Amino acid sequence: MNVGLLAALKTLRQHLDHDLFPLAIGDVAADRRALKELSGQLDDYLLPRLAAIDAPLLAVVGGSTGAGKSTLVNSLVGANVTEPGVLRPTTLAPTLVCNPADAAWFTSTSILPGLPRVTGLPGITGGGRGEPGTLRIATADRLPAGLALLDAPDIDSIVSTNRELAAQLLAAADLWLFVTTASRYADEVPWSFLRLARERSTALAIILQRVPAEACEPVTADLTRLLREHGLGDAPLFTVPELELPSEHARLPAHAVQPIATWLARLSVDARARAAVVRQTLSGALDSLGTRVPALADRVDRQRAGIAELRAVVEKAYDSGMSAFDEGMRDGLLLRGEVLARWQDFIGTGDLMRSLESRIGWLRDRITAAFTGRPAPDKELRVALESGVETLIRATADGAAERAVESWLAMPAGRDLLEQSGVTVTGRLGRASSDLSSRASAAVREWQGYVLDLVRSEGTDRRTVARAASFGVNSLGVMLMLAVFASTGGITGIEIGIAGGTSLLSQKLLEAIFGDQAVRTLTQSAREDLRRRVREILDDERSRFTSLLDGLGPADDTSAHLRDAAKAVQERGAL
Repeated sequence: MNVGLLAALKTLRQHLDHDLFPLAIGDVAADRRALKELSGQLDDYLLPRLAAIDAPLLAVVGGSTGAGKSTLVNSLVGANVTEPGVLRPTTLAPTLVCNPADAAWFTSTSILPGLPRVTGLPGITGGGRGEPGTLRIATADRLPAGLALLDAPDIDSIVSTNRELAAQLLAAADLWLFVTTASRYADEVPWSFLRLARERSTALAIILQRVPAEACEPVTADLTRLLREHGLGDAPLFTVPELELPSEHARLPAHAVQPIATWLARLSVDARARAAVVRQTLSGALDSLGTRVPALADRVDRQRAGIAELRAVVEKAYDSGMSAFDEGMRDGLLLRGEVLARWQDFIGTGDLMRSLESRIGWLRDRITAAFTGRPAPDKELRVALESGVETLIRATADGAAERAVESWLAMPAGRDLLEQSGVTVTGRLGRASSDLSSRASAAVREWQGYVLDLVRSEGTDRRTVARAASFGVNSLGVMLMLAVFASTGGITGIEIGIAGGTSLLSQKLLEAIFGDQAVRTLTQSAREDLRRRVREILDDERSRFTSLLDGLGPADDTSAHLRDAAKAVQERGAL
């Protein structure tokens, strides 16, 4: 046993034991099939065969529907161990027949570990019946020790699981006995399997059945030509004549299958010949890993790139959302409606400059509020501004979610992911979270507190303390908040004058108190703090999408590990 090679194969197998292709990226069906076939051959053949190089040979009898595989196996072992018949598919559960001396090897899960065993077949050991997805084990004294025959499902079965199982069994074979008929030997499906056998150097014998006497020579010659053209000219070819059997369960006469039985018997007793078969098939399977594994690694890279693209379009959607919020801060739309009305209440509708410069108006507003219970104008303005900012955040989050969902729906992988996540997830993801309003409200209030702290801190300078105190922290804070948003962009008609006055007056007043450079610094700090809080909200919203991708698919280094493992197998591949 090549210990280094076995270790390299086990390492390779570990890297395949993940969901490498979770989404519909590229030809994902072919990718998953390639992964399943590679993992299956490692489990079913390469690892057990390399661990027990002298174990009995497994000859898998495969072919097309109605080729007579079951009848052939029954005839070779001299007992009805399989169930031939006119209904298709006939072979629902594969049947393995071996000499009693080899039963322990095949009843264990050393090979084909994924197939549960059923023993005790009618006519052989008394009574068992296999179900689809199981491996029926029978023993027959007539079959020589050292060799087992496995009757596989049809490679062109109308049942997809049967076709997949047939391919799995053929990949687990030391020797493939390909059974065809004089009328179907040129069919394309069998030849696709034969080409695969050639590519992987699988030991192969051809059994041509139901050959009319008058057509024996031309049919055999034509099949020989096809085998030679496909690089299989060295494969032994046996012919079985067309015979009239008394029933569908009847076996072929001994003389009809004697050449095949004799060849198999010689193979089983000749240790050198048996070792040659094992070496040919095992070496071919190992060599095929040099191309199959890197090709699988390329497909893994494609899957990872597709998942990264899904993440990128979500990032782009929410980056665009942040840009939309920035535009909302610049375009002046927040100065419309309620904010404008509360601004007018705040500054008064009479002599604008006098009401701002005089403390009388400020005291009058608060005395009136105390007796009437109506909030002070600066508080009403702050509340209106808070509501406007919350609305902007909500619109931003809704727009980003809608763009992200639309982007995913435009991609097969995105549609696949949404479907896997549940049919209602699209509608839910296409809007902001249900608790976004409360989170936005809390963020805006915290931002307003931050702005008040900025004003309070700046107002402690001894040069500005008296001027700041004459207006109060709350009033100055509201004006600084307005300065973050004040602009005439997007505002028309009479609103231009009002908004323009709002912007100019707020700025001039703040500059008169703090100085123009300080006002620019305060405004920038207030704007960046609000952006940071909104960015955090949008990041949380984005995570509803990205969390669906977290941990999905292969790790970043999976393809590199696969290529390294394949290289290690090739370096240690000498048998």
